[in-house]
Amino acid sequence: MLHSMTGYGRAEQTLADKTYLVEVRSLNGKQFDLRLNIPALLKPFEFEVRNLLNEGLQRGSVECTISIKQNGASKPVSINTDLAKAYFEPVAQLANELKLETGDILSTILKLPDVITPSTEMLTDEEWKFFEKILKEAIQHLNNHRMDEGRSIENDLLLRISNIETQQKEVEKLEPLRRTKIKEGLVKVLEENVGKESYDANRLEQELIYYIEKIDISEEQVRLKNHCDYFRAILAEKETSKGKKLSFILQEFGREINTTGSKAYDAAIQKCVILMKDELEKAKEQILNVL
Repeated sequence: MLHSMTGYGRAEQTLADKTYLVEVRSLNGKQFDLRLNIPALLKPFEFEVRNLLNEGLQRGSVECTISIKQNGASKPVSINTDLAKAYFEPVAQLANELKLETGDILSTILKLPDVITPSTEMLTDEEWKFFEKILKEAIQHLNNHRMDEGRSIENDLLLRISNIETQQKEVEKLEPLRRTKIKEGLVKVLEENVGKESYDANRLEQELIYYIEKIDISEEQVRLKNHCDYFRAILAEKETSKGKKLSFILQEFGREINTTGSKAYDAAIQKCVILMKDELEKAKEQILNVL
């Protein structure tokens, strides 16, 4: 089963006076790229949070927002009185010079940087264990979303591979006709330019065999068929992350299809090659979003 890199997960629970909310979003990306927004209470556990997200999501461009609400309980704060006094004198002097009311000076000073600071409260071990479960729940919700999207991507990829195989079977039908066309074309050119009786038929047969061997596409078709089988086998594996492996296989598809096109020298086969390339590009676009 494939997993998409795109998904959304959310989990919210309350313990005692705190409500924990975790929201995780993921988009496609070559590596694991995390943007993490956490409250001060969780700063001591930031490393653990990042590790849990990395282990749970593996790859993608991830944005995680965590909030902790105090349910009615007042947050302890401290007032830096020395700093407030230092702010007071220049603020009061400025107010007098501008002939402004000084009644609101205290409220103004309290809003200045670092005058009021929150306490250094930290989560207890029990609270951290509780929050860890909430984070894992949000990750699981996101992975469930990824799995749902992965099903539709897998179905589309199987369709693309099936379409490539359909064109490949058409190439197999056209291959014997192509050889006949090449022979007839060369004979016609010789008869028109040299004369029907002026060339060695045996030498022509030898040259034809050499030429047809050079432009033979049977090996490319066998390898392409093997790639299709291997691609399906990888899709059936239980491994979660296989986008990179599937991408490498599609690169091999491209090599065989391109070589077939360069050797074809046949309009009907070239048409099949173009259709295979179109299906391959669609598959490559889908693979970009596979975990």
